Amino acid sequence: MLSEHLELIETIGLNLFFVAIFFFIGMSIHDVMNKNDVPKKGKFVVYLVLFLGCAGFIAKGVIQIIWESNGIG
Repeated sequence: MLSEHLELIETIGLNLFFVAIFFFIGMSIHDVMNKNDVPKKGKFVVYLVLFLGCAGFIAKGVIQIIWESNGIG
């Protein structure tokens, strides 16, 4: 059973790894900005960039699923 589902397990593990990495990056950025009294506009820009990076990975995953379901990839 494990060998049959190895690719699925690897995919889930990689996605969870990306979630953890983005969480830790966000927490470290949040800590640095609070210690240095960054203005609200600067915090907004930083969080927007972090969100867009995360959204890029999500979009990549969705596109990959759509392509594989259509037989392209």
